Amino acid sequence: MSKIGVGIIGASPLRPGWAVAAHLPALASLPDYELRAVATSSEASAKAAGDAYGVPAYSDPSLLIARPDVDLVVVTVRIAHHHALISQAVAAGKMVMSEWPLGVDIAQSTDIAARVTKTDLWTLIGLQARMAPSIRYARDLVEQGYVGKVLGTAIVGSGIAWTTVSDSAHTYMFDAQSNASLLSVPVMHAIDAMQFVVGDLTDVRATSAVRNPVIRLADTEQDIQSTTPDHLAIAATLESGAVASIFYRGGTSRGENFRWEINGSDGDLVLTSPVGNLQVLAPNLFGGHGEDAAVAPLNIPSEYDLSTGSLEGPGANVARLYAAFARDLRDGTPGATAPDFAHALRLHRTLDGIAHAAAGGVAQTLGQGR
Repeated sequence: MSKIGVGIIGASPLRPGWAVAAHLPALASLPDYELRAVATSSEASAKAAGDAYGVPAYSDPSLLIARPDVDLVVVTVRIAHHHALISQAVAAGKMVMSEWPLGVDIAQSTDIAARVTKTDLWTLIGLQARMAPSIRYARDLVEQGYVGKVLGTAIVGSGIAWTTVSDSAHTYMFDAQSNASLLSVPVMHAIDAMQFVVGDLTDVRATSAVRNPVIRLADTEQDIQSTTPDHLAIAATLESGAVASIFYRGGTSRGENFRWEINGSDGDLVLTSPVGNLQVLAPNLFGGHGEDAAVAPLNIPSEYDLSTGSLEGPGANVARLYAAFARDLRDGTPGATAPDFAHALRLHRTLDGIAHAAAGGVAQTLGQGR
């Protein structure tokens, strides 16, 4: 297979974001990919990007999408722009990688997935937590009976953002209409990993609250009002009948910022991380079963790392996601390992159910085929 030509929308070196921190290092570490172009939001940032990355750079993303040497369009901008950019790329016959969430709401996400269904285009959604070697190994341990019958599972995490101090570049995260929320981002990344390991949620109850209504913008010394909940608690059952709970708060904790337990009839697995955004950093894995009195660190076999393993930090899981996508392409098995837009739509339905449960205080049943 020849190299996959990549064009990244949202890779400004003047205001480095997730594309610069994770996507560019990930792609550079993989032999299957080659960066061919970038697009940013202004002429100044486009010029800086072209100088920094040595590829053509545009302030108009349509020019990047139109390039014949761009096979895969990567969308790493605010969610509000996803629908228009993805729709344009699909219409141009390009494969698309989009950061999660796919759309602002279930309607946009459904429309995007429907557009792709009418084509034979391959897609990739940025749900890379499931690519972490520790999470992939935990999935196999559960399937192999390491913990016996799964009885329950619980996650407690910190969302980093959605706290009392931010900056003007992130004001949209405190507007509930933008849907760049504690629930839609860190919680759903964690739930995607949870469902990957122990199965899907079914009946869901949830409650949320805006506990920090006033946000200080450090760069402008102004205050804004937040309408986005910064605390969320979910209680659910899995398809297996096991009980699940997820609690997330904004900001960080002086205690643990991420802890996930999987408790079974004959053992326990524990995953921990200093970062509550599970997609950013692969968690540590501990386990104990049978006669073990406590959990201990587990050695993860090398085959669970789908990339070269040469990259560390935020780009590592993203590299594993891209590596899985390239492998699926070689094998002709879309969505087999790397999650696609059809998977994203199913997760959006879960997101929608949780949001309705939290808003209305009424339990939601998440059926098959969501």
